Order: sequence, then C-alpha cells, then structure tokens
Amino acid sequence: MPKTITLLGSTGSIGTQSLDVARMHGYRIFGLAANSRVEILQKQIEEFHPEYVAVVDPAACEKLDAALAGTANAPKLLKGPEGLRTLAAMDGPDVVLNAVVGIAGLPASLAAIESGHDLALANKESLVTGGHLVTDAVKKYGVKLLPVDSEHSAIFQCLQGAGGNQPVRLLLTASGGPFRTWTREQMQNATRAQALKHPNWSMGAKITIDSASMFNKALEIIEAHWLFDMPPEKIQVVVHPQSIVHSAVEFADGAVLAQLGVPDMRVPIAYAMTYPRRIPTGSKPLDLFSIGTLTFEPGDPVRFPALRLAGECLNAGGAACTILNGANEMAVAAFLRDEIPFGAISRIVEGTLEACGAMPADTLEDIFHADLEARRVAKETAEKLK
Repeated sequence: MPKTITLLGSTGSIGTQSLDVARMHGYRIFGLAANSRVEILQKQIEEFHPEYVAVVDPAACEKLDAALAGTANAPKLLKGPEGLRTLAAMDGPDVVLNAVVGIAGLPASLAAIESGHDLALANKESLVTGGHLVTDAVKKYGVKLLPVDSEHSAIFQCLQGAGGNQPVRLLLTASGGPFRTWTREQMQNATRAQALKHPNWSMGAKITIDSASMFNKALEIIEAHWLFDMPPEKIQVVVHPQSIVHSAVEFADGAVLAQLGVPDMRVPIAYAMTYPRRIPTGSKPLDLFSIGTLTFEPGDPVRFPALRLAGECLNAGGAACTILNGANEMAVAAFLRDEIPFGAISRIVEGTLEACGAMPADTLEDIFHADLEARRVAKETAEKLK
C-alpha cells in the first residue's frame, strides 16, 4: 500500500535517495524541507507536488517564495527553524523521515514524535546530542523509531529475526575510510582531497571527513547506545573494508546474526519507510562469488582517537556527547577550509571536551547552550592553529 512521507532534508544525499525510493513506488510526498538549496528543492516540488515546503535559510526562503509566486497549486511555504518543526508535527504523513544535517534536526525529531508520528531517523545529531530526550519521547508517545543509518538499520533488522532474544554485544562495522592503512603520523597532514576520497560510499563532505577520522563511527557508537540500550563497552567497532556486512548482533549462546548487502543507502531508507515490509529498491543483488573474501580488523583507538572519545563521553554523561559533536563540526569545517591539518580535528575535539568540562543536558535549552559553548571553544582553538 503506498505510503505518505514527510521528508526533512530533501536536497541532501539521503534526501535525494529517499525520493528515488518514493518515485519507484509512487509514494505521496506530503512535505519537503531543506536549508538553502532552492534550485534542487524547486525541481522536487515540480515532480512530487508536496502540500507543504519548509525552508530554513531566510534568503533561500525569500528566493523560493518569489519563484513560487503565481504558480498554480503551489505548496504552502513554512519559514525558518520554526517552519521545520511545524512541518515535522503536521498531520498527514505515515512516517516522517528526518535527514536534516546537524543539531538543527533535534527539535524536528521531537516535534514529529510528540505529534504521534513514526520517525525514520537519518539525523545522527538527534540521538548524539539528545538521545535521552528522543528515547523518552518515543516511549511516552508510543511511536516507532526507525534507524536509517546503514549500520543501525542492519542491527535493527537482525533484531527483528531474533525472536525477542536480547543481544549481548553489537558489532558495528566500519569501512575504515581512506586512511584505514595509514599510520597516525601519515594522517596528521593528509590533504582535503585525500580525506574526501572514500573507498565505498558516496556521501556529503562532512560525513566523508568524519569517515576518514572515524568520528562518524564515534557518533554511531553513541547512536547505537540510545537506539538499542547497550552500554558502550558492549559495542565493538569492526573494520570491514568491503562494506558488505553492514553490522551484526551477538547473542548469549554465541550466535551472531549479520545483515549483508551491497553498499546502497536506498536499502535501509526503504526499510525504514515501509517497515516491516521489504520492497524493491533498485539495488544490485549481492554476488558473494565475485566478492570472494570478506575481511575484518579491530578498530584502533590510538590511530583514531574518536573511537575512545565516544565511550568516554557516554560514560561521562551530561552534555559530553553534545560537546563532542559540536566541536567536531567546527573542526571539520575548519579542515575543509584548509585552515587546520587533518590531525588537528581530534585534538580540537578532545581539547574542547576538557575545556568545557561537565555541563547539563536535561533540556533542549541545556543541549543548545552546550553546543554553542563547544563551538565557541573549538573555533577559538582552531584559529590558534591557522
């Protein structure tokens, strides 16, 4: 049965692939939201005819408003961060898919949940910065939280076949990124072009740099903790260069269930959209014979300090994970502007955590305050390295 979707973050990589799935199966798009990429959003409006559109950036909002003026059956335009939250909360969709980038996605996630919508979540920051708020709201309002990240979707899929048995360990796979075989010394001065050359996945610049530093895996450890109620010491990072095993779950009897497939984000996107049904996605079938060999290596917290910092932040509690996330965003932005060396990213994050110390995260206001403080400290630290 065709679904009705509200898609937040429609112009990014996950958003456009989500629309690929919607197009293939004739799903109705109730609402679209973007930050500033008006040209892409206009084409999506022309094709999918949403009832509502939200644009966060003020200048982009004015541009789209002018472009839609006089257009027959134009969608209603919602403006700014409040428009994003309003769209997330509106009645109409069967599921809200949040693919917004950054902490700006957290209020929208909470708005969707509190309005009784099932939430397909690709916005890492919702769980990294506000995991306790999100999971508490999911329990309170009785909705489904459906992971879109390939690794968390894999764990979620394995648990569907577990007959109610609880896992004793999560095996979170990682490609290793472009620097999997590099020494720590070699990585210190890696160039932007080298860091953006991911071996398996096509992603946005920020997440590709996070893959190179393994901060993406640090964020995924934090996500997995909240999604599956698993302590960090029971979440093992397994470097798997082929990116065929997307993650696995170990049970008390020693059995391990894994989810395999070719690297294609449309698979976890479609599963989250249509859970518990599985539908065609256009993904290539998995040919194990052509792959031949699957290899696995332990994650290295010495070469990739992000892996260590994730567990430390979860154990510290409070706003530590929020500080880690905000500092990393600022450090990655500085690296992409060629202002700091690659090796400085983890040093800036660790220094910011030390400088900020313990901060509360009991409310949205607490979380956004900690985020702003982390960004301020990280920015000052990065400027000193120019």
